[in-house]
Amino acid sequence: MTGNPFDGIREFVSAAQSLSFTAAALELGVTSSAVGKSVTRLEARLGVKLLHRTTRRLNLTSEGEAYLASCLRVMDELAETQGFLTTGQQEPVGRLRIDLPAAFGRRHILPTLIDMAVRYQQLDLSISFSERLVDIVNEGIDLVVRIGSLKDDAEIVARKLGSQSLLICATREYLHRHGTPQAPADLLRHDCIVGWRNGTRKSWMLVDEKGQTNEHDVRVKHEMGDGEMLLDMTLAGGGLAQLPTWLVQAHIQQGLLVPVLEQYAGAEMPIHVIWPRTRYIQPKIRMVVDELLALARRDAGLFRPDQGAPNPQGS
Repeated sequence: MTGNPFDGIREFVSAAQSLSFTAAALELGVTSSAVGKSVTRLEARLGVKLLHRTTRRLNLTSEGEAYLASCLRVMDELAETQGFLTTGQQEPVGRLRIDLPAAFGRRHILPTLIDMAVRYQQLDLSISFSERLVDIVNEGIDLVVRIGSLKDDAEIVARKLGSQSLLICATREYLHRHGTPQAPADLLRHDCIVGWRNGTRKSWMLVDEKGQTNEHDVRVKHEMGDGEMLLDMTLAGGGLAQLPTWLVQAHIQQGLLVPVLEQYAGAEMPIHVIWPRTRYIQPKIRMVVDELLALARRDAGLFRPDQGAPNPQGS
């Protein structure tokens, strides 16, 4: 007769979190010997050592750390589903770990997430900001918003929220000092401000006369970690920058920045919401995704503020 595949998991999680069989026994209402035997049987069934035992305390092995993270994730999902079913309410429950691009995330995604956190009191958020490509499966992240093309990956699901359009701009003072570029080749003679990414080609995307988007090398003067830093350096007169319209359109309309090489502008970068592929999507993930998709439909100008905006240059 096959044993229960879940035997020992509760004892292991309690012992791993407290690093003590005695503390786990008090929590579970059993003897410390019973907890130790349950964990030993679990290790034998898995074929790996989960805990290092000493006379003073317990320590997790690397396999134990990975298994604990998996157990906690599954237990969170079970608690969420139970709350979802027993309350009968269509509300997200439990902790959701979300990673956002810094500038776009703060400006356009974070307000929606804060609103959801206030409306749904059982939703707990852990939000981080980064520009790097995070590994959502191995880093334990539930949901990611990313700008740029995605690689084919069978382990993730992606829904497109929209796209951002790019243009090159600078201050009038910078252009007065250095001249206005007339062709893409001129970018190799200008001070260009780019996003900082290790090991990536320092180039900008420009649209040619056939409407095709191509990468063009630029002369890199400054590298910045996120869009807000790029904008600040550009506004300070530090050089040319290729930035999304949602970030710079207001500054262009105010005359603080001037677009250049406009005949080559309009390259687009898709914006996606991404989550790990599972057999069933968790209710909290589904509800946040639905909210973000509704936001994109409701505010179509969110990603493309250049559409229909008045041109301050009067062209």
